[in-house]
Parts: sequence; structure tokens; C-alpha cells
Amino acid sequence: MDMKTQTSVFDYAPAPESRSVVDIAPSYGLFIDGEFTEAADGKVFKTVSPSTEEVLSEVAQAGAEDVDRAVKAARKAFGKWSALPGSERAKYLFRIARIIQERSRELAVLETLDNGKPIKETRDADLPLVAAHFFYYAGWADKLDHAGYGANPRPLGVAGQVIPWNFPLLMLAWKIAPALATGNTVVLKPAETTPLSALFFADICRQAGLPKGVVNILTGYGDAGAALVEHPDVNKVAFTGSTAVGKAIARSVAGTSKKVTLELGGKGANIVFDDAPIDQAVEGIVSGIFFNQGQVCCAGSRLLVQESIQDELLDSLKRRLSTLRLGDPLDKNTDIGAINSAEQLARITALTETGEAEGAERWTAPCDLPSAGYWFAPTLFTNVTQAHTIARDEIFGPVLSVLSFRTPDEAVAKANNSQYGLSAGIWTEKGSRILAVANKLRAGVVWANTFNKFDPTSPFGGYKESGFGREGGRHGLEGYLDV
Repeated sequence: MDMKTQTSVFDYAPAPESRSVVDIAPSYGLFIDGEFTEAADGKVFKTVSPSTEEVLSEVAQAGAEDVDRAVKAARKAFGKWSALPGSERAKYLFRIARIIQERSRELAVLETLDNGKPIKETRDADLPLVAAHFFYYAGWADKLDHAGYGANPRPLGVAGQVIPWNFPLLMLAWKIAPALATGNTVVLKPAETTPLSALFFADICRQAGLPKGVVNILTGYGDAGAALVEHPDVNKVAFTGSTAVGKAIARSVAGTSKKVTLELGGKGANIVFDDAPIDQAVEGIVSGIFFNQGQVCCAGSRLLVQESIQDELLDSLKRRLSTLRLGDPLDKNTDIGAINSAEQLARITALTETGEAEGAERWTAPCDLPSAGYWFAPTLFTNVTQAHTIARDEIFGPVLSVLSFRTPDEAVAKANNSQYGLSAGIWTEKGSRILAVANKLRAGVVWANTFNKFDPTSPFGGYKESGFGREGGRHGLEGYLDV
């Protein structure tokens, strides 16, 4: 083969996953009291595929009347559901977990179509974790006396849950699994740009024989979420999403008896010391900020690198970014998928323009962007100071801000200089340094020589404007119990 025509030794032939493994109906209703039903006012909206901009389906748009119906159904189901022995509730959760595993290929394709993230992420990261959360909390259902919250802890009642678009099915699992294990019933509102996997889950609930009204799914916009949060008969509010909306929720439930957990934004610091294994650190930096196109609350969006290795690390990082494959999310070789919506793409674009205007130096990986859909090439900024907007504001896209430091104390000070406190990463070969630095970081999750690793047994949550309360692990039960 002529070397001139061979652009790279890593040219991959297309390896698309088949769309035909999942059936998408032309329209979907709201899932209330075990049945799919139209919105009271008959309103609908369309959900599109971010990678092609094609309309995938039409979905019922919930209003205040529908929220009221769903909360009433959940309240009616609560008596019987909460009275079941934990071992009986566990059977339903185990069944749901097994069905998710059996149907994970369908769900992975559906999630990729509706969200835009690469199939290898939905298939290898999202879906195994979704099933694992249901298995994990199924195991807790009959052991709540031993969870450390006293003997016979009681469920709260009806949980109103509002989830974001970046991990639609995983956020559903984080919310629904502990709620059901502890004996609560649920009304969940998925994000308007990614309603399909939650509606698929509603069908799984029916397949598992879950009693009617235990789980209700309302698709719609922010007004439906607000009506749910403000409903007087909701006992618990769980929200994952932006800090601005989180603050509005906190204001609206203030003075009520509602229990609240909020998991909000982040601006995670990924700290690389001069003794870190460079190649391993580069892989961790890439997964820290380019996993799910950087649309991750706990993304390592601020790289803090020790001055003596900055040049070497950045050379290696740029080389690695040049090999990332951006394109069709259904292709199993794709590393970088589509941005979730036109609105999100506009926000990422505006913030990167601000970065350039404020004097940071932009470098973008060379890649061709598809003509249709919402795309943003992997980008990093150097010459960033703590005063730069891109070092302070959450961009929620594939954009990395690089800052340097000289001493561990300076690294800690810069890492903590943020209104957020969700995640951080530490790269060094010294275990003592990992422990010393981790103890000083004001972040809910600190990864050591890895990043974005999740486990249902491990609690997740933030400090400061990243929210309060924990999800996952034994700690995740507390938000759903009257303790």
C-alpha cells in the first residue's frame, strides 16, 4: 500500500450497531398508574436525535393536571407498597435488574439515539451500572434495620424526582432504585431532550409486574418539573441538574416538610504531580473530560499540572486527542459523540469564545465535523488563570482548561478555589501524597490515578454549590428514609 494514501495506521472501517434492535413507537403517552395515557390538555412535543437532527418520536407533554394525577396514583400505591416485607420489594427490584440486563442492547441503542453519546459508552458503562444499581439496592430492601438508621426505619411517602439528559437511564436508576427499596413510591420527570429510555423503563416496570402507581413517568418541560417539586403531597424531592435550577428548588421547598437532595454542577480539578505516570495520566485526563462529550457534572474540566512536566504532558495529551474519533455515535469505534442539543452546543460555543476573548490560548483537535447534528471538537485551553471565566464556569462540553502549579499546597488552593465541590482527581505514584492531598480537597468524590469510575456501593455527591445529600451506597438510603 502506498504510504501517501495510508493516512494513519489506525484507520477503522465503520462498525455501526444496528438500529433495528430497538423499536421506537411514533408516539408515547405519560406513564401514570401503570398505564400509558395522553396529557390532560393533549399537548405533545418531539424528541430528536442529536447526531442527525431527525425526529425520533412524539411524546406527551405533562402539565399540572397530569402531575396531580401521577402524585395521587403514587400516594394510593404507597400504602400497599410500603407495607410489603422488604424481601418482597427486593424481588421486584431483582426482576427489574435482570430485565435491564436482558434488554440492555435495546436500551443502549435507544440511549445513544436519543442522547447522542457513543454506543460503546451506553453499552459498556451506562447499562452495566444501571443494572448494578438495581441489584445493589434490591439487596438492601430487607436489611434496612442494619443500615445504621435505627430499627425499622420508615419510608417518606411519594418521591418527586427530576433528572437530567446527560445520563438519562443511569440517573433514573440512581433515583428509583433506592426509593423503591426503602418503600417509597415515585413520580419521575426525565429531561425533555431524552425521554425515551425512561418510557422504555416504564414498560420494564410493567414487564416486571410492578404494582400500579409505584413508578410513574411524566415527560415534559421545566414547568412539569416545577409542578412536581411544588406539589403539596410530595414528601421527598430529588434533583440532578444545574445549580441555578437547584437553587430555585431549594427556595420553593423552603418552609415545607419535604426532604431534599440536590446533585448540581461541578468544575472538577484533575491534579497531575511530577511523579505521575504520564501515559496513564493522559488516559485519565481524556476520560475525565471527554467521556460523554464532557457533559458530566463531575468531569475533570480543570487540569492542574505541575510546572516541571507541563510541556511533556501537554505534548502527549495533544497527540492523544488527535487520535480520538468523532462521529456517528452508533459506530462502535466512535470516541466522541454528538452534543445533546442545539441549546447546549450554543452554550459551549459561547463559553469557548469567551475563553479566547479573555486571552487563553485555544487548541482544538483536528477532525471533520458531520454536516448534520450538534458537534464540538475536543478542545483545550492553555495560559488559563483562575480569573478566567472558563476556569470558573461549568462549560459542560469537551473543553479542558489547563492551569499549572509548583507545590502541593498551591495545587490544593487552586483546586478548592471554586464555587463547586463535586469531584477531583490526583495523579501521583506516592500513596502518602494521595491521602494527604485528598484530605484537603473540598470535593465529594476524589479519584486517585483514575477518573470517572462509578460503583453503586460508593456514595456520590457534592459540597458547596454542587449540592447536598449523597446517592449510592448505604448513604443513598438516608434521603429516602424518615431518620
